[in-house]
Amino acid sequence: MENSRLIVSPSPHVRDEDTIHKIMFAVIIGLLPVLIAATYLFGFNAIRLVVLASIAAVVTEALCQKIRNQPITLWDGSALVTGVLIGLNVPPTLPSWMMILGSVVAITLGKHVFGGLGYNPFNPALVGRAFLVVSFTLPMTYWTTPFDAVTTATPLELGPQAVAYPDLFFGTIAGSLGETSAFAILIGGIYLFYRGVLDYRIPLGYLGTVLVLTTILGLDPLFHLLAGSLLFAAVYMASDMVTTPVTPVGRWAFGIGAGIILVVIRIWGSLPEGVTYSILLMNAATPLINRWTRPRIYGQGVSKNA
Repeated sequence: MENSRLIVSPSPHVRDEDTIHKIMFAVIIGLLPVLIAATYLFGFNAIRLVVLASIAAVVTEALCQKIRNQPITLWDGSALVTGVLIGLNVPPTLPSWMMILGSVVAITLGKHVFGGLGYNPFNPALVGRAFLVVSFTLPMTYWTTPFDAVTTATPLELGPQAVAYPDLFFGTIAGSLGETSAFAILIGGIYLFYRGVLDYRIPLGYLGTVLVLTTILGLDPLFHLLAGSLLFAAVYMASDMVTTPVTPVGRWAFGIGAGIILVVIRIWGSLPEGVTYSILLMNAATPLINRWTRPRIYGQGVSKNA
């Protein structure tokens, strides 16, 4: 009893059976439809890149925790999720050593530099992808068609007139491994929403803002929703629990802000895609959003004469 500590915290006290392991395992299950679709469309390259990225992420996680004299917590699945996500965010022809390097950067610079899981302000997988885009621009923009691997441009580069909606929906287009099949992404997203892992506010705010702005600007809104990695990022990356606001209003603000930044980059920027930077910029704004949208503490701000 002498070593026991009684910790008393203010109410309300909420009992929840969710753990990091359960949440990460649910995300892995939710990513399976996307991985299966990527394997069907791009063959062995999908397996090669996702496996290499996952192994590199897990090994790097263990090494970082060992160097920092922290407990080895590979069982929580967070490093594996990062590896799978970054593996699905690259072109199918990316060299293996680049994939490994990107995964290492995602875990070290995107996660452990800031203190590890729960302390990282930026989505680690997007940090790794941003590093790869900046460092290896040509390999990260070398696109091939599914099945026959013919070099081509992405739908965002070709424009809506050159791509059919069924191709965009089912994934028979060029792009990163995980972004092409909207059908597979929606299946995974529905599962995550059913499991309570996915909060609808950020994806809906993100997608809805892009839909509204592209309509106002006279563009094809459905094309901008299905083309590129917007749908994949809205479901699996923008909704990351660690790097996004904790308040309901803040989550709406996050999604709307990311949508505005994305449209600005796509329409007026020099890049055809802007998902990575739209989310990373909003990750940086998350602390301010949390502060501005924090609910009033019960009893504060009430006049004494009321």
